[in-house]
Amino acid sequence: MPPAIHVDHLTKRFNGLIAVDNISFDIEHGEIFGLLGPNGAGKTTTLSMLSTMLKPTSGSAEVNGIDIENDEDGVRKSIGIVFQDQSLDEELTAWENMDFHGRLYRIPGEVRRSRIAELLKLVGLEDRKDDIVKTFSGGMRRRLEIARGLLHHPIVLFLDEPTLGLDPQTRNHLWQYIATLSKEKGITIILTTHYMEEADRLCNRVAIIDQGKIVALDSPNNLKNGIGGDVVTIRSPNPDAIVATMNEPWVMRLEQRNGEVIIGLENAEERVSTIVTILNRQKISIESLSIHKPTLEDVFLYFTGKTIREQEADRKETIRMYQRKMRR
Repeated sequence: MPPAIHVDHLTKRFNGLIAVDNISFDIEHGEIFGLLGPNGAGKTTTLSMLSTMLKPTSGSAEVNGIDIENDEDGVRKSIGIVFQDQSLDEELTAWENMDFHGRLYRIPGEVRRSRIAELLKLVGLEDRKDDIVKTFSGGMRRRLEIARGLLHHPIVLFLDEPTLGLDPQTRNHLWQYIATLSKEKGITIILTTHYMEEADRLCNRVAIIDQGKIVALDSPNNLKNGIGGDVVTIRSPNPDAIVATMNEPWVMRLEQRNGEVIIGLENAEERVSTIVTILNRQKISIESLSIHKPTLEDVFLYFTGKTIREQEADRKETIRMYQRKMRR
């Protein structure tokens, strides 16, 4: 059986700007696969190509064994989509939004009604089925969009920033729905996100995408274990001095950003007193010191040299510069 999604050297350019740069990966059936990166890194563009909404500049891809360029209708019948921008009709009820979608897919009436009832119950909206959507909260609308995307029984579900802008409690509830869909329905899910916790909690594997390129791909645990050991973060008025001083053989990784020094090492608890002694001996002031296990944020920093927030800011500035150039 071919993978649920096969991507081979996929590339997309927009008037010289490379949005997606020669990426390749496979996603297995029933897997939750995350594309992790800042806004503007190429995540949504990748989903748009896989869902046939954009044509690639070069490369190829298959969804459920169907080529995205040679059989667009076949791909669209195999997928459900929930994009960042809401596409519900706010003047219709939840049931009417679902029913309209089912009619577009020519789902027979009796089957359509049964599926709508089942899916509204799945996302906890069965009691609000006759309420107009404009009365719904952001989380309720997101849940309705996911239910709608499942109505035609897709093999693959695309979720583009599914919890963007939601409060933490609603975000946690949606995470539970997404995990349930994969486990109980066997649906392959590919989601984009810049929330590290979201990717860590939900995904079997994640691909970290930076400036259109995939820079790392593995399970969250393997990625975190791959950079090794523990992480000690020291804030100091003189971070350069710490970097110059901490040349001990047990230091596995040493990085500096925003007045902080990041030290990667094994058995941090045993080394903290030594670190403090070394810095005190050199009369280097310490404002704060913390220890934690590597996170996906640390992984992103390791592979890109910047945090996801810094990378997002850089990407936005690049896009602004490009837009100014195009207006001239």
